[in-house]
Amino acid sequence: MIFCWEVAKLIELKRISFEIDVHDWINQALSYPGIQLIEFSPRIAVESIKLPGEFHRDPADQIIVAPARVHDCPLLTMEQKILDYKHVKYIKWDDAKKKWSRRKKTRG
Repeated sequence: MIFCWEVAKLIELKRISFEIDVHDWINQALSYPGIQLIEFSPRIAVESIKLPGEFHRDPADQIIVAPARVHDCPLLTMEQKILDYKHVKYIKWDDAKKKWSRRKKTRG
């Protein structure tokens, strides 16, 4: 859902870059084992405006955090404001990149 938009937006703003086209990257990311795109449901919409504790007012980040809480799954993020939020599980982007790079080297 919003993940696809957020990735495309980060590329547009030149905050991240890929060696391949963003459409191809998103398709590859979504095909990785254990990764699935979660639909934006009414439950997620409501959760996004009722996040516990202190969370910043960026609606995109609220919508990113809400499904992770509803489905009790970690987020893959490099957004410090999300990393600082204690009410969601996460995997740091840099940690995931290092782990993925090590896997590629051992397989390749």
